Amino acid sequence: MVKKLHEIQISKDENWKFRTLLVGAVVGALTGLGAAFLLTRRAEERGEPLAITSKEGLKLGVLIAGLLRSVVSLGEDK
Repeated sequence: MVKKLHEIQISKDENWKFRTLLVGAVVGALTGLGAAFLLTRRAEERGEPLAITSKEGLKLGVLIAGLLRSVVSLGEDK
């Protein structure tokens, strides 16, 4: 079956979207793994169980929200 030009273009558009999502998922997973590794290593060095206070959790949440806001605004014109 012969594909039409617009079908090929749509296929290419879907391909870049999939690759972007895949790269984002891999980077997010690796970042989360690295953060978990650092937290567990810190707890082991201190000889204490892993504990994050609500204050630390709130600060982390605000930082992540700011990061996501920056990522969303990457393609916007200023």
